[in-house]
Amino acid sequence: MDTKKILALKYRPQEFKDLIGQEVMAQTITNAIKLGKTPNAYLLTGIRGVGKTTTARLIAKALNCTKNFSIGEKCSASEKCHCKEIVDSNHMDVLEMDAASKTGIDDIRELIENSKYSPVSAKFKIYIIDEVHMLSKQAFNGLLKTLEEPPPNLKFILATTEIKKIPVTVLSRCQRFDLKRVSFEKLFNHLKKILKIEKGNISDPALRLIAKASEGSVRDSISLLDRALLAENLSSDGTVNEKDVREMLGIADREKILTLFDSILNGDEKKAISELNNLYEEGIDSKLFLNDMLEILHLITRCKSLGEIEKDPNVSNFDAKILQKISNEISLQDIGIFWQLTIKTLEDIKIVSNELISLEMYLIQLMHVIEINKNLVDSIEKKKIDLDTESSSTKPIKDKSKNFKEISKDQLKSTNQIQTDFKLEKDYQDKKDNLKITNLNDLVEICTKENELELKFDLERNVTLVSFVNGKIDIGFNENLNKNFIKNLTEKLLLWTGKRWIITLSKSKGEKTIFEKKKEKQNEEIIKFKDNKKFKEILEYFPDAKIDKIDGDNDA
Repeated sequence: MDTKKILALKYRPQEFKDLIGQEVMAQTITNAIKLGKTPNAYLLTGIRGVGKTTTARLIAKALNCTKNFSIGEKCSASEKCHCKEIVDSNHMDVLEMDAASKTGIDDIRELIENSKYSPVSAKFKIYIIDEVHMLSKQAFNGLLKTLEEPPPNLKFILATTEIKKIPVTVLSRCQRFDLKRVSFEKLFNHLKKILKIEKGNISDPALRLIAKASEGSVRDSISLLDRALLAENLSSDGTVNEKDVREMLGIADREKILTLFDSILNGDEKKAISELNNLYEEGIDSKLFLNDMLEILHLITRCKSLGEIEKDPNVSNFDAKILQKISNEISLQDIGIFWQLTIKTLEDIKIVSNELISLEMYLIQLMHVIEINKNLVDSIEKKKIDLDTESSSTKPIKDKSKNFKEISKDQLKSTNQIQTDFKLEKDYQDKKDNLKITNLNDLVEICTKENELELKFDLERNVTLVSFVNGKIDIGFNENLNKNFIKNLTEKLLLWTGKRWIITLSKSKGEKTIFEKKKEKQNEEIIKFKDNKKFKEILEYFPDAKIDKIDGDNDA
């Protein structure tokens, strides 16, 4: 084996059994070749580096090898066989075409013309078309007839990373094989096997990091291993460890990111920004940093939903303890907001020239979210409103320790109001006895007194009354209604009156809004005033005069 070759080429599979993680596909293809039931056209699809082109060459070798493939015979290096020429990409009857550079109908027309001729020396003439999704629409149409009814000694092998771009008319004429992402453990074991052959000195945690960074691609993992082996000579002790690989890939130490995350939750802005700057100076890649944050958010969610993380090869025991601690300090609602902000920042770094600015603003936004929620909880505690999960006096209390944020609903989920169970403290008993709410106007008036301006605005402009009885309000609404309106109104009515009100959303249109009624009344007063003698006298001197609003008594 040539020692000067890069590892990705040096360890390219030469037999179907050498394919990593594609055992089922390899077995299906070899069975078809043994039985002589090979299709006119193969279509191989999968992410980069999982073996599409390699599989295409293996199929070409199996179809044209002079040895008996069905019983497992192999040709030696000294024998004159088609296999070596196919591997070296210089066989006259096995033609590889890059559709990315030859996309037009003229290229396909030339291919079709050449396909009419019999193979020169091999049993089959084989066309391997890589990145076939790059062909133009006219090129695909020109290929259709030949794909469906090729000459008996012609085979097509198409390879693509974007199967959705292939016309369905082409898909229906091919036998499709999906090459899977290779699992983390298989990649790790494969890299360890290569490392042993190459006599390299790379630690297992470093190999695991390489296997993870390759994202299921065999070629990527071997290429990264090649880079790590080159870095071995630069290492002071001759061993490539996890820290070296992190520096090579621009990946931050997870422990440092978890420490940064903890600073965010504590609201320590100065410390968080300082830790970010240290990571940036170490050469961390902004995109990888944000992806690490997404991964941490996912792990925290797992902790909250499924309990402690166990037997995860990517998470150390120390990291698992920190993740568990963080999961106890953050709500699922905050995790969702953090996730969306992280996705948004991934887009921002493509636009902003200085990526560090985007990352600093990202951290400040995260801390702002935490601060808002802490202020909300503090405000609720000051009003001394505690949760009471008793649905009736005969039922036992379920859980008094639940957080207000977890019980409150953020949006309208149905036309029926979800009951919110609160315990009214004694401090509010006197206040509720003095309040009488018998209609919508009373409700607006108390909103004004209590400075609940947002509720007042919605009640006046975005709500239409269907029915109003003591303890139950049936309303219609428009698209401008605040998503938290029902939750907020229910809580305030409980606080003001000392009892639970049922707020239901009706499909009926209901009356006009209070604002519309006021506007209508104003218009009527204006029309009435226009008939007034005084106004007519004013028009004689000011013919362009208009009435916008009438305040107070308008009687003549």
